[in-house]
Amino acid sequence: MTHFLVTNDDGVNAPGLLALVKAIREVSGAEVSVLAPDHNWSACGHVKTMTRPLRVREVKLADGSAALSCDGAPSDCVAIAIMGAIEKPINVVISGINPNANVGLDVTYSGTVTAAMEASINGKPGIAVSLDAPEYHEGELDFDTAAKAAVKVIMDLMAGGLVNNGQAIWNINLPYNEDGDYQGVLYTKQGVRLYRDVLEKRFDPRGKPYYWIGGEAPTGLMDEGTDYWAIKQRFISVTPLQMDMTDKGLLKTLQR
Repeated sequence: MTHFLVTNDDGVNAPGLLALVKAIREVSGAEVSVLAPDHNWSACGHVKTMTRPLRVREVKLADGSAALSCDGAPSDCVAIAIMGAIEKPINVVISGINPNANVGLDVTYSGTVTAAMEASINGKPGIAVSLDAPEYHEGELDFDTAAKAAVKVIMDLMAGGLVNNGQAIWNINLPYNEDGDYQGVLYTKQGVRLYRDVLEKRFDPRGKPYYWIGGEAPTGLMDEGTDYWAIKQRFISVTPLQMDMTDKGLLKTLQR
């Protein structure tokens, strides 16, 4: 039986994580272990904690099921789980569900995606799952619909032998659709994310300056076949990633 590790970057008590755990158990019937950060690490990037010990403790999810939390980053959680913090060997790592899309260069910032990358570094397939929820959504988000759809996509990838490779990294993004009426599934490439960050300089009560990065929510270029384009067309986007960032075209030019 496949043993899944579920983690995230929003914290062990995030509703997206619980929805993913429940969907894996319901759709696949597989065994699931949870080891996730004890607080939010959004936009933390790929972190490896080497300067202090990492603490792991037992917690309960909202449905009463057992889980483990760690005071390290998402990538720390994956690394220590695979290396023995969870005794039973892990077959596949799934990270999410993040409440906002991780497309384009978001993958370098995202703790959700870099947790999947850490799985690959440790020889296990890693899958990141993110939801393109409305920026100013009122009330609770519906993660259950996306969780079931994402797990079905993952099971199809596994059935096709596409998750068996220990170096595999998959980035799945789903449009927000409470009725589950997606246009379909598209295999996509990374798109171009447009960030609209603004640096604000402020002063504390003692008159000392500090800086805060703000601005409007990012957008992206609507290039057909990309992850951003797909979710805006109401498709589930599935993007294969790799850790090798070598510019092979430029390398060949330099070698000539």
